[in-house]
Amino acid sequence: MTKRPLCLVCLFLILFLVTGDWLGFPFVRGNPLPDHLKEWIKEHPEGVICGEVKSFRDTEFSQTVSLKEAYLIYKSKKIPIKNITVYLKKREELKPGMYLCVRGVIEELPLPRNPGEFNERQYYACEHMYYSVKKGVVLKKGKEGNVYQTFLLQIREYLNGVLEQTAGEAAPVFSAMVLGEKGELPKETKMRYQMAGIIHILAISGLHISLLGMGFYELLKKAGIGIWGAGFLSLIVMIFYGEMTGESVSAMRAVSMFLIATGAKILGRIYDMMTALSVSAMILLLESPAYLYSTGFLLSFGAVLGVGAVLPVFFKFFGVKNKILKSLMGSVCVQLTTLPVMLWFYGEVSVIGIFLNLLVLPTVGIVLVSGVFTALIGCVFPGLAVCIAIPGRLMLFAYDNLCRLGASLTFSTWTPGKPEIWQVVIYYVFLFLLTESMLFFLKKQIKNVHTLRAVKGGVLAILTLVLFVLSRRDRQYMEITCLDIGQGDAIAAHLPTGEVFLVDGGSSNKKNIGQYQLLPFLKNQGISYVNAVFISHTDEDHISGVREILEYMEKGLISLKIGNLILPGISEKPEAWKELKCLAEKAGIQVYTANEGDAFRIGEGEISVLSPEKGALGENVNEDAVVFLFSYKDFHGLFTGDIGEETEKKLLPVLSDVDFLKVGHHGSGYSSSQAFLDKIKPEVSIISCSKSNTYGHPSPETIKRLEKSGSRVEYTMKSGAVTVFTDGKNMGVRCFFPS
Repeated sequence: MTKRPLCLVCLFLILFLVTGDWLGFPFVRGNPLPDHLKEWIKEHPEGVICGEVKSFRDTEFSQTVSLKEAYLIYKSKKIPIKNITVYLKKREELKPGMYLCVRGVIEELPLPRNPGEFNERQYYACEHMYYSVKKGVVLKKGKEGNVYQTFLLQIREYLNGVLEQTAGEAAPVFSAMVLGEKGELPKETKMRYQMAGIIHILAISGLHISLLGMGFYELLKKAGIGIWGAGFLSLIVMIFYGEMTGESVSAMRAVSMFLIATGAKILGRIYDMMTALSVSAMILLLESPAYLYSTGFLLSFGAVLGVGAVLPVFFKFFGVKNKILKSLMGSVCVQLTTLPVMLWFYGEVSVIGIFLNLLVLPTVGIVLVSGVFTALIGCVFPGLAVCIAIPGRLMLFAYDNLCRLGASLTFSTWTPGKPEIWQVVIYYVFLFLLTESMLFFLKKQIKNVHTLRAVKGGVLAILTLVLFVLSRRDRQYMEITCLDIGQGDAIAAHLPTGEVFLVDGGSSNKKNIGQYQLLPFLKNQGISYVNAVFISHTDEDHISGVREILEYMEKGLISLKIGNLILPGISEKPEAWKELKCLAEKAGIQVYTANEGDAFRIGEGEISVLSPEKGALGENVNEDAVVFLFSYKDFHGLFTGDIGEETEKKLLPVLSDVDFLKVGHHGSGYSSSQAFLDKIKPEVSIISCSKSNTYGHPSPETIKRLEKSGSRVEYTMKSGAVTVFTDGKNMGVRCFFPS
């Protein structure tokens, strides 16, 4: 470290930022605007924002605009508010750099409301963006834009159009890899690549910059321009390319390291990867400290750290000479350095990706070069460009099939869940000590064969132990988590012995909750197998996310497995009921129906179905919903779907005291009658509903009745995800947003 002083400076900077964050300073996490301004925005959400157009894109219903150098009109004063996203009611003719003044509803970017959910606020904090404007109406706009930025946008759009005309169905992938344009990239492709562990090839990264930048540099040298001319021109081109492709963190890291590497060549200096990495990290962190907690930043720099610091030691220590083994070890070292980050943010890691990258990385240059020349030559000779695209398209076809093959293997993905912070710290401390120990033994130059084998075996044993420490989950309680998915229900029960069942999973005001709420939560908790999914009834606000997951399973896009699907036992089955059954059977899931008197055993827990009665028609899906009592040792929980007073009366003779109640129909005034509550006397009642719902949920009368019964009432709209945990005797409640 002392031989690399800039690495030491970078380390001190990171420690300074971490310490500042721990002490509560908002420059890494949180909103750094003055408290009085934040309070004023809360009290006066409708306001006027002015700024310079940075970028914009059309959406299905409106237009999304990113403003930079924005300011808020606050009491006739211009208050700087950094960058901001504006959602316009109608499309406008815009140019990058154009002045824009908008009136709309100003909202602070949301925090995640469930474990594992994407942190939008932290993500956009890297861009100094803390608010958004919804229902925006343009009050004033300038006539002129930034000529350079407009030129970049036009070039990007033109090349994207060329790829669409010449590359066929491969155009979205080419656009993502060459131009950083992911707007048209199919969701299935992204999910398939992510599951296979090769999603990184779709991002503008060091791989792309090194291939294009160094390729261009060497081409210019061979053309006789010389080192200075080739270096200078390649630097200009790569800076231009980085700006054109969107300035992602991986691209900025790669471009800055390329600049340092090329500068070293021009000046005749030795290029040191670790020093260049440290300089790049400091540049980014000083520009935006929020990068410290950015997934892209940590994975990009972690991968380079694995290649630059860990891999050389492993090569020397194990004496690897075979090219295939070298590639495999390189992939392993990258995984070792980035593993805690992957698990922290995603809860799972692709195992098959270690092996697939052996095939993908040596060949991705074919795709990239094919895409670049297709875009460039297609500007002049579209017919020739179609032919040039063929090698890249063939490789993408091969990648797609490799992804499908990998997904079909049972060991393709490892899902241990999100580790604790102490596990992450111990892991990296052990990895550092292990690397230093290997260097120590290398210096000792041990020649005894048996001693060498023992040392190498010890290293592998320690690595295995470290992985075990990172993945260990000591579950002592049975947990029932009511997720916050807006207006709807989604409940997960997780037993200490590992069994899991879900109850419903749908929302009427949020889209894609399967992808963005349910799956991230399950991965966060280390759940890769769900024993059973219970559907209370087939209204959209109870099944949309489940249907989405079943579709993903059928297509092999996720690693999650489900054992059984339990549907309401009604005679008149709606189309949604039939659709769920069909999807489940295609995905290889057993389908059962539930009626009064049925019982299901899940680990140490038992589910007793109380409704619907046998022969129920299902004309009223709410009243004929599946209602069941879940028992775990001395703990009893009642799940009521959307039943109202009518069904509650029918159940009174078979009901008794319960510890937990999933309040029926989102707290509707037509459910949770006084007689019902007097009979069950719930200790904890949880209401799942959206803050912005138009149904008046939860009803004030229902809340009064629940509180009168002596129950503690929690709401997902206020507390985010709410978890009830118990050892079978004692019970506690944990809210994602503690009050």
